[in-house]
Amino acid sequence: MSLVCRVIPCLDVAAGRVVKGVNFENLRDMGDPVELAREYFRQGADELTFLDVTATVDERSTTYDVVRRTAEEVFIPLTVGGGVRSTEDVARLLAVGADKIGVNSAAIARPGLLDEIADRFGAQVLVLSLDVKRSPATTSGFVVTTHGGRTETSLDALEWAREAIERGAGELLVNSIDADGTREGFDLELVALMREVSSVPVIASGGAGRAEHFGPAIEAGADAVLAASVFHSGQLTVGDVKSAMAATGIPVREVVTA
Repeated sequence: MSLVCRVIPCLDVAAGRVVKGVNFENLRDMGDPVELAREYFRQGADELTFLDVTATVDERSTTYDVVRRTAEEVFIPLTVGGGVRSTEDVARLLAVGADKIGVNSAAIARPGLLDEIADRFGAQVLVLSLDVKRSPATTSGFVVTTHGGRTETSLDALEWAREAIERGAGELLVNSIDADGTREGFDLELVALMREVSSVPVIASGGAGRAEHFGPAIEAGADAVLAASVFHSGQLTVGDVKSAMAATGIPVREVVTA
């Protein structure tokens, strides 16, 4: 476990707006990403994650603009993912203010991309994003998916995580497609298995619904917890989550509000 456990709001961005659904489907508008980012910074978020969930060429300029405007106002680490296919994509995102880059589908299609990013920018920049589903077809019982969980690959999730770390991934963002948007809690079995194979920090994602859900994910082995809809809806603040974690003895960075 890290010395201080991080709480990370996630903003799924499409066409310059934050969206959210259930199991990555039926997306609905949740607000302006820069305004939400500013509010989560005020609440004491440790980091922010932006995921361009459509990542088309036409909308890429929108993503750059959102990242730039956010970085100008929010002074915590910013991870950006979605549609990253080359080291030049990484360079452009870093240039407009991103601190870390999440890579998913492009690395599955061409694993050497991970080596290239790590070699050029360092492991601290490279986050492997995994959208994981339960599946009896794999040894671990978990399979890597693409296209928001709709397309299963042949990759065992744990084996892919190991390979990605060997290629230079400095962090794993592990999202449970089965739990995503359900608000029934993180997939603790998945988190624990990832912790067993990972020598780098693990971020647990998918399923948070109450403040009490976050602590068990840390106890299962996550170094950080990520959530979206519970923050966007106003059901929970970052402070609520940190207070619940601290009450169980989990170390968190103190929330200082203006």
